[in-house]
Amino acid sequence: MKNDHAGTVTMKPIGVLRTAAAVIPRHWSVSRTPGTVVIDGEYAAGLNGIKAGQKIVVLFWFHRSPEFSLSNLRQTPPHRQERVGVFSICSPLRPNPIGLSVLTVRAIHQDKIEVEGIDMLDGTPILDIKPYITEKENRSDDPGEGA
Repeated sequence: MKNDHAGTVTMKPIGVLRTAAAVIPRHWSVSRTPGTVVIDGEYAAGLNGIKAGQKIVVLFWFHRSPEFSLSNLRQTPPHRQERVGVFSICSPLRPNPIGLSVLTVRAIHQDKIEVEGIDMLDGTPILDIKPYITEKENRSDDPGEGA
């Protein structure tokens, strides 16, 4: 099997995050900040099945992050005293500035998902949404929905 990393990856945002919050928490796990995920109309049908009260995984692009350089492979996060590798922290300064947040759905209206727990700035491009599945929900006797 050949491992070729020379390919090009192209992503198209499916929507945008909107929030009026002036202060954004550093991580979704310590956030109760509200926001709205606004999905482009062509993708709105893909929201079918998302319900208020559930958690969703939102993948997004750190659109205001400076360009990454190899000097950023080790960083000192504001909450730590030591320099550590970028892949061991949630810094927005990454080779591919992709972020991940687990948000609680408060309500859903056609192409908008009202959420709580954001750690994203207003205008953040949304790349994908996935269900948040716990170990309890992911039983080994359930074949799932296919791969």
